[in-house]
Amino acid sequence: MPVTAIETTIEAFAPADWNRCFPGDPENWAFYAACEKAGPPGFRWFYAAVREGGRLVAVAPAFGTDYRLDTTVQGAWKKVTERLYRLAPALLSVRLLAMGSPVAEICHLGFAPDVAGDARPGYLAALVAALQRLAAQQRYGLLGIKDAPAADGALWADTLLPRGFTRLPGLPTAVLDLPHADFDGYLATLSRATRKDLRRKAKAFDEIRIEKRHSVDDVIDEIGRLYEATVAHSDLQFEHLPPDYFRELLRRLAPNASVFLYWADTRLIAFNFVIETEGRLIDKYIGMDYALVHEYSTYFNTWMCNVKYCIAQAISTYQSGQAFYGPKLRLGCRLTPNWQFFRHRNVILNALLLLVAKCVRLDRFDPAIAKLIEDAA
Repeated sequence: MPVTAIETTIEAFAPADWNRCFPGDPENWAFYAACEKAGPPGFRWFYAAVREGGRLVAVAPAFGTDYRLDTTVQGAWKKVTERLYRLAPALLSVRLLAMGSPVAEICHLGFAPDVAGDARPGYLAALVAALQRLAAQQRYGLLGIKDAPAADGALWADTLLPRGFTRLPGLPTAVLDLPHADFDGYLATLSRATRKDLRRKAKAFDEIRIEKRHSVDDVIDEIGRLYEATVAHSDLQFEHLPPDYFRELLRRLAPNASVFLYWADTRLIAFNFVIETEGRLIDKYIGMDYALVHEYSTYFNTWMCNVKYCIAQAISTYQSGQAFYGPKLRLGCRLTPNWQFFRHRNVILNALLLLVAKCVRLDRFDPAIAKLIEDAA
């Protein structure tokens, strides 16, 4: 008989048992262990699991936090909501329990390899029910699913919508396919204007020294500074990562995790944190010195360096994160949708949140997301 449980540490699972439910996924047991050890403050970690005969058959990470309802608001309206939050924080904050992770691009929902497709909806329903019970016990008002991938869209929708959840667009994942023999082959897929622009920008990196590292202990303060600068220039920020998080990820995900450092003489002007697997490079985090970002065209040049690295290593897929969608589309990426689901335990507050959601949904602020949702409709 299936037994459902909520665990409060990844240590409740043997690494092999967890990873068996996520075959080949680089964001594995060690990834979540690093998040637990040195991840963003302000979160509590949970893991919903179904076992049969003591064997893990379905599992998903989850988290609890105080969530700001204006997290997805961008542009001029963000200044308005910031003022409102300072005056009355309770109006814009709600206790959230969500399946997924603040540091993962998709909600990792895993099943044992022998779980048949027609059994998965029942297991997912059991996981959701367990989180609903936890939300009631610990007084989380809002229950959510963060970034359910569209590849399993029917599973999520068929399970959640009949249970009163509302679906909203999440942050899509940007992916660049690289079947090219060389960098010129990649450039040939871009518009003439983009090719010309990239070649011009590349000259700014002629004197930049690039280093690939598996340890950053000696530059962790500089990495923290670059990360903080990038966060300060971003409208969208859900989690805030301490510098030790990067060090812990490198240690636990070795040798697949690495950091590219970009030096102008002795000054560190940028870093890229990446996770490499067979056939895929995941560009997890970038930090840039914004005092020099225009001088060196840092974003575009680090992009070109990553593309060249992928081609040289015969890596066919470059997964480039959940931001800067306009430039990424121009650089040849395709976007794969992710979905958010939510439901408040209080019926009246749930109705109010439906109204708020119409104002703060991501496709209201990002034309690339709006176009993606339109095409997917």
